[in-house]
Amino acid sequence: AELERQEQRFKDVYGGEITTYAAQPEPERKPWRKRASLLDQAFKQELQKMEEG
Repeated sequence: AELERQEQRFKDVYGGEITTYAAQPEPERKPWRKRASLLDQAFKQELQKMEEG
C-alpha cells in the first residue's frame, strides 16, 4: 500500500514518466525494506535508552 502511494505520488510529480523505469528498482525493494526495518529497530532501541536514562 505504501509503495503504491509513493508510486502514485511519483506519477503526480513526474507526470507518469516514472512508469518507464519503475521496473528497474523492483529487485531492490525487499532488501531496502530489511535495511529500513533494521534502522527502525535501532531507532526504537535508542528511544528506549533515552527514555530509561
